[in-house]
Amino acid sequence: MERLEQQLRFILELDKQKKIGRQTYLADGSRKEGDAEHAWHMAVMAFLLADYSNAEIDVLKTMKMILLHDVIEIDAGDTYAYDDEANKTKKAREQKAADRIYGMLPKDQEEEYRALWEEFEAMETPEAKFANTLDKIQPLLLNHASGGISWREHGVRKEQVVGRNARTHEGSEALWEYAKKLIEENVKNGNIAE
Repeated sequence: MERLEQQLRFILELDKQKKIGRQTYLADGSRKEGDAEHAWHMAVMAFLLADYSNAEIDVLKTMKMILLHDVIEIDAGDTYAYDDEANKTKKAREQKAADRIYGMLPKDQEEEYRALWEEFEAMETPEAKFANTLDKIQPLLLNHASGGISWREHGVRKEQVVGRNARTHEGSEALWEYAKKLIEENVKNGNIAE
């Protein structure tokens, strides 16, 4: 029963992820998405768009990685991609959060899921590269669909968007090519500052 109790405590802890807000609006622009919605959306993208990965991937592993990659934000909070000041302390906050949150699990699952999070962060395997591509493409798609509300609110510039996506092509050249067109379209219509 102790193993089950640890797993159920972890599941209840993850419920907190539903309350963590992000800066990206839903496609209809009605409100900002939450962390749990972001992870779910990306998990669907992982199996739906797996054919566009540059390399063959283990889709289930990629989905696990995606579903677990932001649970650390329960403690560390969501750090806005273009917040230079908050990004200075992001790694330390996330490491501390990973210790506590993954540490709630039975040892074998703690090791497996922590390793998936670290693999995502390292971005060296085909699964991690593709998961990171989706992590960059998903908010870009939502920003585009919502008329660039978040980009305009924060005065985001093209160089910031392109810089944030510097490695996006490593997971999927096809998705990066599509994303570049969206970026250019949003620069042209004023949603992203030149």
